[in-house]
Amino acid sequence: MLRQIKPRNARSKRALDKKAPKPIENPKTTLFLRYTTCSQVVQDALTDLHQLRIPLAKKFTKKNAVHPFEDPASLEFFSEKNDASLLVFGSSNKKRPHAMTLVRTFGYKILDMLELNLDPDSFRRLNQFKNKKCAVGLKPMLLFAGTPFEGPVTNEYTMIKSFFTDFFKGEPADKVDVEGLQYIVSISAREEVEGEEAKPSVHLRVYLIKTKRSGQKLPRVEVEEMGPRMDFRVGRVKEADESILKEAMKKARTSQERPKKNISTDIMGDKIGRIHLGKQDLKELQTRKMKGLKRSRDVAGSEDDEMEDAISDDEPAKKSRQG
Repeated sequence: MLRQIKPRNARSKRALDKKAPKPIENPKTTLFLRYTTCSQVVQDALTDLHQLRIPLAKKFTKKNAVHPFEDPASLEFFSEKNDASLLVFGSSNKKRPHAMTLVRTFGYKILDMLELNLDPDSFRRLNQFKNKKCAVGLKPMLLFAGTPFEGPVTNEYTMIKSFFTDFFKGEPADKVDVEGLQYIVSISAREEVEGEEAKPSVHLRVYLIKTKRSGQKLPRVEVEEMGPRMDFRVGRVKEADESILKEAMKKARTSQERPKKNISTDIMGDKIGRIHLGKQDLKELQTRKMKGLKRSRDVAGSEDDEMEDAISDDEPAKKSRQG
């Protein structure tokens, strides 16, 4: 059970209401922090990801002795203290060099974790690309290329897709302005090969979108790499518990009227209803009582009708003899 806190004043009550569950949740804040031993490559990668995430981002500069997979209590404390549901933890040691741990929380408790090992040779920083950068706070377009991201079963690559979707989601938008689509994030991975022990690497690229005149109504669209450039290898994984994940995916009921089943509206605006009936047994229908379904006299093969006709013919003859 989550700890219940009673507000002492109006200020604390407003802070608790801001953190309380809502039908439309607040945009997720990401917290960036590092271990006591962290390579310069990982620090640069955290800085670039933090710059792409601004203003929904916080970054710690001090070192933190945290072991996410052994004891995540410190990460849960940082998550609740900073109201951050996403965490990116950088570390580096001899066994796992240049590691970045992606963490998601639910109710300030660890939901799932994924460790990615950064390739230092192919890494390029954001400032190494000498070109124009996108504006701060814009939502990117996301592209996931590769069959590993389309698996029906939850695995490391579907977790990567889910995490980066939450990471770059940003503010909810009812309408999208075309001028605000200034860059695209491409995450790709090749198909797995049978018999190969090493898992496919994940390639993250960020491209700036440019529109140029084409002589037509629609402009010509070109892309130019903006940075950063990162290649990852999948490391340790901690999947979410099924019961906790089901609770996290639950949607709150809104005050809007729930749609009625089997009722639709046609193009003319008339309501059309559909009625579902069970299987009918026509043998139990009482049709003999209906006048329109009685047997007529000219039906052949009915002995009762012939006898009735014979008796009715003899009665006038008997009356004439008696008279």
